[in-house]
Amino acid sequence: MKAIIVERYGNPEVLQIKNVEKLSPKSKEVLIKIKATSITAASAFMREGKPSKN
Repeated sequence: MKAIIVERYGNPEVLQIKNVEKLSPKSKEVLIKIKATSITAASAFMREGKPSKN
């Protein structure tokens, strides 16, 4: 399956789309398929390694 991998802090250029092995749920776990998610300003600050916008 495809996943976006972030190996270091930085601008959007640090985001890498890679093929990774599909996870298998263990006993008493479920695997949820996510088709879409939101990106917020907080997501960008975390990716850049900034604790807040201050």
